[in-house]
Amino acid sequence: MTDTTAAHIAKEDMIPDADRRRALWGSAIGSTIEWYDYFLYGTMSAIVFGNLFFPSSDPVVSQLLALTSFALAFVIRPFGGVIFAHIGDRIGRKKTLVFTLGLMGFSTVAMGLLPTYETIGIMAPILLTLLRLLQGVALGGEWGGGVLLAVEYSPRKKRGFFGAVPQTGAVIGLALGNLITAFLSSIFSDEAFLAWGWRIPFILSIVLVFVGMYIRNRIDETPSFRRVLEQNKAKRVPVVETFRTHSKEVFIAIGTKAVETSTFFLYATFTIQYLVGLGYSRVSVLNIVLLAAVLAFPMMLYFGKLSDKIGRKKVFVGGTIAIMVWILPYFWLLNQGSIWLIALALLVGMSIIWATYGAMIGTVLAEAFPADIRYTGMSLGYQLGAALVGGPMPLIATALMVAYSGSYIPVALFIMGCAAISLVAMAFTKDRTGVDLDAH
Repeated sequence: MTDTTAAHIAKEDMIPDADRRRALWGSAIGSTIEWYDYFLYGTMSAIVFGNLFFPSSDPVVSQLLALTSFALAFVIRPFGGVIFAHIGDRIGRKKTLVFTLGLMGFSTVAMGLLPTYETIGIMAPILLTLLRLLQGVALGGEWGGGVLLAVEYSPRKKRGFFGAVPQTGAVIGLALGNLITAFLSSIFSDEAFLAWGWRIPFILSIVLVFVGMYIRNRIDETPSFRRVLEQNKAKRVPVVETFRTHSKEVFIAIGTKAVETSTFFLYATFTIQYLVGLGYSRVSVLNIVLLAAVLAFPMMLYFGKLSDKIGRKKVFVGGTIAIMVWILPYFWLLNQGSIWLIALALLVGMSIIWATYGAMIGTVLAEAFPADIRYTGMSLGYQLGAALVGGPMPLIATALMVAYSGSYIPVALFIMGCAAISLVAMAFTKDRTGVDLDAH
């Protein structure tokens, strides 16, 4: 062990547990709010936005247009990642996270107040798309900072568990959005829900944003970034430095992201649309996805803790191989006409298999980069991977279903291909479980 590494570990041991807990809470709650806002659009694009903002004589065209607007935010997310990661690697994680949370809250509430196509015509889809792009910019900056808030405060031997906590924000945010949407769908008629009930979940996000702002303002800057400032190591242009010294790690991160993002949006967005198209009620489908998301929460914490014992790569690779085996049975179960088999398919696919690599992705990417470019490097890899695969996934799956007369086989093969890419990327990834985070 070098003197520098020993000094880092000694300083790490001196961080008060109260500070660690506060950072963990701030990371988890902020992440939940951001993902709630972000995924709410995905849910509504699958069940509402096609008719209200993208009307067409062909319902399939309306649906494709709505899903295209959903996917556009993923295109802009890498730009948000670069912009806010630049600030986060030069000025600090905390200030960046407060701003991204405010930007996400503004764009989401504005969606809930937006007039539909029937009222203002073509301006309705244009404004909705612009607000969706703002969401993409906000999340592009939020994700990396939220993960770092937990990981850079974590004890060395619990980094997998700490890194899994902000990742649970995705499933909690999805569950919260589905819970509110399902509740409103059950108490309102279809006419009332389409007329104004769908707006309520968007407007309610303002309450969550204020809570998140309060918590994040009480958190200090992370220990890793404080050391960067103390040693005067902040890079002038972090993105240039990232590609100059760690371009390989960025491309590995993009490949690693492929399986996680494609399968998440398979469950969270495409499956809802797919099952409603098979004749199942919107409320029933949302409730099953809600249950799967809730059960994924403890599983992600379990796999995060397990990775601290057996290593990140073993957990990640095991889950990736599992989805390649499970994806065809998953679609077969969806088509058996049984709500119980649908629940089984989602519980195994999302709550167990996705939870393995879903819990790992943040920690794996954070461990791949040094502190002075960590925000930028991990954000680039994560957001570019999401833009190339995650955002287009519901659109690609819908197009494949149309092109192949409703067959799910091409969609399953697409998922297998994404998993294969991630397996190759993981083969080039160095497992840094238990190693000092800043010993690069």
